[in-house]
Amino acid sequence: MPKTISNFIDGEVASSKSSRSSPIYNPATGEQSGTLGFSSAEEVRSAVAAAQKAFPAWANTPPLRRARILNRFLRIIEDRIDELAEVITAEHGKVLSDAKGEIQRGMEVVEFATGAPQLLKGEVTENVGTRVDSHSLRQPLGVIAGITPFNFPAMVPMWMFPVALACGNTFVLKPSERDPSAALVLAQWLKEAGLPDGVFNVVHGDKEAVDAILHDPDVVAISFVGSTPIARYIYQTATSNGKRCQALGGAKNHMIVMPDADMDQAVDALMGAAYGSAGERCMAISVAVPIGNTTADRLIEKLAPKVRALNIGPGTDPDAEMGPLVTKQHLEKVRNYIDTGADEGAQLVVDGRDFRRQGYERGYFIGGTLFDRVTTGMKIYREEIFGPVLAVARANSYDEAAEMVNSHEFGNGTAIFTRDGDAAREFAHKIQVGMVGINVPIPVPMAFHSFGGWKASLFGDHQMHGPEGVRFYTKLKTITTRWPTGIRAGAEFVMPTMD
Repeated sequence: MPKTISNFIDGEVASSKSSRSSPIYNPATGEQSGTLGFSSAEEVRSAVAAAQKAFPAWANTPPLRRARILNRFLRIIEDRIDELAEVITAEHGKVLSDAKGEIQRGMEVVEFATGAPQLLKGEVTENVGTRVDSHSLRQPLGVIAGITPFNFPAMVPMWMFPVALACGNTFVLKPSERDPSAALVLAQWLKEAGLPDGVFNVVHGDKEAVDAILHDPDVVAISFVGSTPIARYIYQTATSNGKRCQALGGAKNHMIVMPDADMDQAVDALMGAAYGSAGERCMAISVAVPIGNTTADRLIEKLAPKVRALNIGPGTDPDAEMGPLVTKQHLEKVRNYIDTGADEGAQLVVDGRDFRRQGYERGYFIGGTLFDRVTTGMKIYREEIFGPVLAVARANSYDEAAEMVNSHEFGNGTAIFTRDGDAAREFAHKIQVGMVGINVPIPVPMAFHSFGGWKASLFGDHQMHGPEGVRFYTKLKTITTRWPTGIRAGAEFVMPTMD
């Protein structure tokens, strides 16, 4: 019997009263595992109202107490990581080891957020003028909304709400309708950790719920991760309604392979970065750029047999290296991209379209795919596929390769594999991308740094988590103080200079 997945509002599970719903499927079997009720605008309003009501008390809770609740939440996740990983795998399809890795990266943000007492310290300057002191502090904004994608149903929400809560805000999360259950687990564990009712809420739905969030006057800031067209829409709509917004969009991440690179290391890196999580990562490497035909030929020679040998199966199989795609619709979309690449004249070295896993014929499986001799005008080069498809685009020189990266619409992540320190330094300093790896294929910053790209990969002025997260979820206040001394100088009608 498929389960019914509900909202979580004001500390309680709340079934949606809307007539609209969507089935949830197990990607490995293609069987329906649940039904998700879509929230109406009124139900979104009730979640925001609960968060608004809880805000004053939570904002006035000492940061140390907020941190203690997050510490208890962290311990709960540590003790039950296997349980949460199983929930993720059942709805997303990724292998259990990858699901655990996702949770671990999310936990690191929670751990960072437990430093709230230190993170929120302001600055003081004594005697900015005669007998005048000045100090600054950071205060919470109010009700924050997070709108998150399917590919990391635990990690991406944890990029957002731990820092927002630590800073004294309340939160409304709208997770992906494709794999919504992890959000409910996190909500229930936060309550168990002692989070007051209304401080964290979950509403499910599609564009109707998103638009209700975007137009709600009590939502003061929005964090979003998803595709670039939706990120642009979220940012433009939110800011036109006077809201602060950070909206992370799509990616087309290049990895340059220099002639002096350790080829075995580069190939292993590409296998994990291109085919891990079935390529459904915004930091996946989807374009390899070898310098020179000799380097390219060596790369293809070593890479192709590994792609053919990928162990693909259900996420619960401990030997599986790659699971299914998230939905049947997404499977068809990725297959269409492969069709297009072949039609455009790219060399299809490994074709994953006909992959079938015995016993899981109804699952959303596709094999790893490898294209060679891809050019910059091709659709499979320009657009984000979000599947296990790696394009090899050969370059004649480093300068040509760097120009490919810099001229692309997206600027999320990139990497270079080389033994040459001068080339690596040149790449790190001049490449027009937000996150850069040197012999590191997926340069996702640790929680105490910040995550975000450039160009069409990020809309807004602040990246996520780390110091940028604290800045985004707080507003700066500066206070200048002078106490009466009995000395009267009379009124002054010029700009104060503090001399």
